[in-house]
Amino acid sequence: MKKVILTFGLIAGAISASLMMVTTIFADRIGFDRGVVVGYATIVLSSLVIFFGVRSYRDNVSDGTVTFGRAFLVGLGIAVISCICYVVVWEVVYYNFMPDFMDKYAAYQVTKLKASGADVVTVQKQLDGIARMKVLYANPLYNAAMTFLEPFPVTLLVTLGSAVILRRSKPRVPQSV
Repeated sequence: MKKVILTFGLIAGAISASLMMVTTIFADRIGFDRGVVVGYATIVLSSLVIFFGVRSYRDNVSDGTVTFGRAFLVGLGIAVISCICYVVVWEVVYYNFMPDFMDKYAAYQVTKLKASGADVVTVQKQLDGIARMKVLYANPLYNAAMTFLEPFPVTLLVTLGSAVILRRSKPRVPQSV
């Protein structure tokens, strides 16, 4: 079980990390609005590896059968490893290649808020919130925790779906009379 989890977790992590690096290269062209869509699309794409990992476990390790619980645990292990890879790469990218990310995001949020016709008080509240967020994101542990929470819900949903779809109980052997 550990070998399947590690192998497929690292494959999913490599896919999500690679796609993240590619999208960060084009971050200015993609923009923040489309960046969310592109980012989550890459997370969903890399999460599909969870399905194949659970299926591999069922077919190759568990003799063609797997309970929902065991399938869920295998998928969860793959998901956690994938998310950890995602976090590690984001930490490297954020602190070394995109140290101005929060400044650009703040400017984007303020521009969007002003374009919506928000009053000065609302804009100032948003600026205060962004200032607090910048302080929090400067802490690598907070940054890592928030980054982990970005792909984890998606991977958890894929894990649940995979466990439901791939569960298979042992065939019943007819009793002879």
